[in-house]
Amino acid sequence: MFLAKNYVFLQAAGGPGPNAGWIQVVFFGLVFIVMYFFIIRPQSKRAKEQKDFADKISSGEQVVTTSGIHGRINKVNEDSTIQLEVSRGVFVVMDRSAISMEMTLAHRKKVDGGAVATTAK
Repeated sequence: MFLAKNYVFLQAAGGPGPNAGWIQVVFFGLVFIVMYFFIIRPQSKRAKEQKDFADKISSGEQVVTTSGIHGRINKVNEDSTIQLEVSRGVFVVMDRSAISMEMTLAHRKKVDGGAVATTAK
């Protein structure tokens, strides 16, 4: 409604000014810059941290998967999979990317009382 009123006033005044196109380009440029710094950049940073975390995990660490399975890494395979011991003698083969960094760190913090330390065999 408000935009329609402005359009009517612009038509009555003889149309938009000569710089109206540049103002729209600058506005959309600013919107893109804000979206980049608040949405795209943090998301790519978080994805990089998750990938680094998954690459650095080793056997003996207590981890939590993205589906919520808690277990200890028994063996790290060369084909980017891990063997996860979910119970005594029960092993599950999973992809490294299935390990959740946020959930694992939150679990370690809760269990260790604030210290984020890895336990190795």
